[in-house]
Amino acid sequence: MGKAIKNIAKYFILAFLQVITLAAFGQNEIKIPPDFVETIPTNDFSEKWRILNSSENEFVVKIINGKLEVEQFHGVADCELKIPGGTLIGINRGEFGGELDFKPDNNSKDTLKIVPGARVNFLFNFRNKIYFMAGLCHMGFSNGALYQLEQTKDGFNYNKLVDFGDCPEAFSIDRDRFLVVTDKNFFIINGLKKEIVLSKAFWTGLYPNSIAVVDENNVFIGMRGGIAKLNLETKVLKFYESIK
Repeated sequence: MGKAIKNIAKYFILAFLQVITLAAFGQNEIKIPPDFVETIPTNDFSEKWRILNSSENEFVVKIINGKLEVEQFHGVADCELKIPGGTLIGINRGEFGGELDFKPDNNSKDTLKIVPGARVNFLFNFRNKIYFMAGLCHMGFSNGALYQLEQTKDGFNYNKLVDFGDCPEAFSIDRDRFLVVTDKNFFIINGLKKEIVLSKAFWTGLYPNSIAVVDENNVFIGMRGGIAKLNLETKVLKFYESIK
């Protein structure tokens, strides 16, 4: 009788361990769409890079019901954020300029130019505070930063929080941190402290446009010519080129 109980207990322990193992592998297995094939990324301005740079296909990444969805990217409109009394409007025209404006709900009042010349890429609320990212990448020049915007009785104040030294191109909020893809790097901003995950990344000139997060092992980036997958723990980066 004692031997039978021991065998039963052993069986349940092995079954339990197997279930845990399968669950762990299943959670981390994110399928790449069949229209993409893994290739070696390059940023050496080689012929392969020129083909990607001139591709007419740009891809945006999303996570829907735990699955990676990849769609054609059709550009970005001006960013807007509704706040008390009106709407903030961020404009980025690249080398042709940009600005951060406030359009009052009261149409009798003029639009206020808060930051003339700021090329605003992202405008968002986080923990009841207003932030924006602005930057420019043009002809070898690349710079940008994260700012906080404060609404006052008389208008607005803003101050720079984090200097990227590079232009922010894709952005996502993941729990209590910001994930930022710039022209050449990948940053994590946690508690307004900057951590560089990758530097001199291959996607310079491929215009990253989106970040989709499953977990630490599965962070996806949409860009021209394909998609990238980044493991934040090992910092291993893979590139999947479109074969369409």
